[in-house]
Amino acid sequence: MDARNLFLCLTALFASLAAGAQDMPDSTRYSFGRQPVKSSYTSGSPYADTLDTENPAVKVLLFNNGTYRYVKDPKIVADNKVFTEHWDTRSVNPYHDETPLPDRFTLWIVDTLDSYCCPNQTTPSSKFGYRHGRRHQGIDLPYPKGTPVYAAFDGKVRISEWVGGYGNLVVIRHANGLETFYGHLSESKVKPGDWVNAGDVIALGGSTGRSTGPHLHFETRYKGYAFDPNWLIDFESGTLRHRLLRMRSWYFNPNSRYVQSVDDEDEIFRSDEEDRQLEEEKAKQEAAARAAAEAAAVKYYRVRSGDTLGKIAKKHRTTVRNLCRLNGIKETTTLQIGRRLRVR
Repeated sequence: MDARNLFLCLTALFASLAAGAQDMPDSTRYSFGRQPVKSSYTSGSPYADTLDTENPAVKVLLFNNGTYRYVKDPKIVADNKVFTEHWDTRSVNPYHDETPLPDRFTLWIVDTLDSYCCPNQTTPSSKFGYRHGRRHQGIDLPYPKGTPVYAAFDGKVRISEWVGGYGNLVVIRHANGLETFYGHLSESKVKPGDWVNAGDVIALGGSTGRSTGPHLHFETRYKGYAFDPNWLIDFESGTLRHRLLRMRSWYFNPNSRYVQSVDDEDEIFRSDEEDRQLEEEKAKQEAAARAAAEAAAVKYYRVRSGDTLGKIAKKHRTTVRNLCRLNGIKETTTLQIGRRLRVR
């Protein structure tokens, strides 16, 4: 077919893309990473064919509407250990024993070969954070019952079943360790282990579980830690804010919501750092005060003629065992007159 020949001719061009953003110089990579990304999926146009390229890790998808895009071969991507470590098809959070995340780190969301699809371009009806005294770990998007729900990014389905207040829930893990949650679904179209591309239909909208009406509950988590999806996506414009997301530890605080300005963000981080430093200084002062109080409470006694450990213990309202512990001696130790014993 002519289209096939055309795409095979483009593989030389593709070689520069295949390396992805990770091999760019730091300055270029940072500039590229801070660029927003528009939703790249056109609904109603499933792909008609898949073509190989010179790079076995990369394929070309041909869509029925005449468009195409390069994608990573899921068979190769799925070999990433992120899809085996802490992999649990039933537990919402399988990272129970993980160590705390660093204060600052970066996370690639999409590179030159990844795609992104906005879950729903709309104004969220409920925000991230506490709601009616209950922790709300995602956002709610207006979503009519029966409306197709699309995967936001390429990834592998980890959970697809009824989970408590979520109702019918689909959880997709992505190659960067990020997980996206889609809750209150009326019907799931995928099963655990399925590989999905951004824009694939994974379910239908609904109002199952703890829900007062049809909507999509959407969560973003990294290694089990939930954060406000607004850090990732501008839902009103439908764009992914940045290819490279600069993460902060305080994003994962249930009271922490997206702030629009990077300057505001940095100021909040500085305030957070200052608070932490003040807390550390306060802890040091309290520890020093406790040490001083303990030192002031220490009391010694000099052994006199006729003293025994029993008499000394009774006189100072303590026990022989405690005297031995404080002085590193035994109950059978012979006491020398003039010896200094700690009695408190």
